[in-house]
Amino acid sequence: MKQNSSVTEFLLLGLTQDPLKQKMVFIIFLLFYTGTVVGNTLIIVTIKFSRTLGSPMYFFLFYLSFADSCFSTSTAPRLIVDAISKKSIISYNECITQVFALHLFGCMEIFVLILMAVDRYVAICKPLRYPVIMSHKACVILIVLAWIGSFIHSTAQIVLALRLPFCGPNLIDHYCCDLQPLLKLACMDTYMINLLLVSNSGAICSSSFVILIISYFVILHSLRNHSAEGRKKALSTCTSHIIVVILFFGPCIFIYARPPTTFPMDKMVAVFYTIGTPFLNPLIYTLRNAEVKNAMKKLWHVKLLTE
Repeated sequence: MKQNSSVTEFLLLGLTQDPLKQKMVFIIFLLFYTGTVVGNTLIIVTIKFSRTLGSPMYFFLFYLSFADSCFSTSTAPRLIVDAISKKSIISYNECITQVFALHLFGCMEIFVLILMAVDRYVAICKPLRYPVIMSHKACVILIVLAWIGSFIHSTAQIVLALRLPFCGPNLIDHYCCDLQPLLKLACMDTYMINLLLVSNSGAICSSSFVILIISYFVILHSLRNHSAEGRKKALSTCTSHIIVVILFFGPCIFIYARPPTTFPMDKMVAVFYTIGTPFLNPLIYTLRNAEVKNAMKKLWHVKLLTE
């Protein structure tokens, strides 16, 4: 990567510098990350091999779980290792790569959540046309477009990052590399770059959140015409989606859709959406979804019988 600075590496300060707290960080986030990978892998495998989870909703849930795993992997392993390391050093190229991965899979998660809302809207508001509108071919095209959009977004972040000159110091007051902490170290006026950042990441987060909330309001409003049983099932599914949307977008908007101001809670807010939400998503989607739980039981029951 072309480097526009004299700095070749950065020192991540992490969540804390206290030795005892660092050990706690190591244990807590190792458990969180393990739970994230195991939970999302379980959902991915269940959807992949289950014959009962072939609907578009589970097709999108497959990619949400994949994005969750990769999104958490872009930050959690380094946070865990750095918690027990004497010096948390990250090279310039590794730092830029982390920015790319963080935004690629984070943006992918946003787009998949939107696609899941579209799927629920069509299923509830246009049930007769659902098989035609949400055909397998249409779902594949939508996922491909989501990947392309995510790649374009993350590439834009890299372009902005590569424009930043670093002359020292090289201490990043964060547990991962992202544009906001990097902007503080740049030896140039970063007002315009921060404006571009807010208009890019901030606009994506804010506009997507508004679109999702409006879409779910329309969906919930249309449920008044459904039967009690159908209304109960739809409410259960939509409630899970709404919980995930609020948990993910709240912290994202707080971090990205604001002027270049630093708050003491920034790192903990970032932890919540980069590590906390990917951990909670499998719990939300399995505990509140009878179809997923039944499919898991059948799949692993068959697997145990065949061994």
